[in-house]
Amino acid sequence: MSCLKCLKYTMCVVNFIFFVCGATVFGLGIYLMTSSRFSSLLPTLQAVNIANSLFIIGIIITCVSFLGFLGALKENRCLLISFFILLFLLMLAELAAACLLLLYENQIGAFIEKDLKDGLEKSKDSRSNKTVEDDWDQVQKTLHCCGIKNHTEWGPNVPKSCNIQINETVYWQEGCYTKLKNAFEGNLLNTGIGVIVVCVIEVLGMCFSMTLFCHISRSGLGYK
Repeated sequence: MSCLKCLKYTMCVVNFIFFVCGATVFGLGIYLMTSSRFSSLLPTLQAVNIANSLFIIGIIITCVSFLGFLGALKENRCLLISFFILLFLLMLAELAAACLLLLYENQIGAFIEKDLKDGLEKSKDSRSNKTVEDDWDQVQKTLHCCGIKNHTEWGPNVPKSCNIQINETVYWQEGCYTKLKNAFEGNLLNTGIGVIVVCVIEVLGMCFSMTLFCHISRSGLGYK
């Protein structure tokens, strides 16, 4: 009985921590959505940007962790089984996404590169009439890169965000897509370890919730 209580309160504490983290990510996503006026880097996937991604991730983490916290605290079978099912579906979605990335790595890379070129062309057109700042400027300032593969893709009007130093015409030599791709390939092991850790946490969460669910079922507490 003491072990089950320990398990119950461990689930409560862990899910509360995840709930706070999810709420923080959710709030950050809303802040970026309301304060940012940037266009998407990928015209085909207009909804794919940092603000929307953080918003969706925050909602998922908050909802799942709330179910786990409340289900463990109240020892509610319905909430616990819902928590188990959601974690299971999330793990399946993550594994499916990882498999698709491995199987269609080249096709996905070619699609993203082509879409980035379309986004860069639209950004060049918007700069022809007036000076604007968009996602490209933010990415280039943050990653210290220029264009997709190099600065020549901007043509004669290279944005100031490509300058290594202010008021100088010396540009970052590496393109943003190339830099991100090299960084991802260089940290492939760390990425794999991160995915494994997330899956292990989800499996432990499912095991804990099912253990509590079975205990409640045997004790005849029902859907209290």
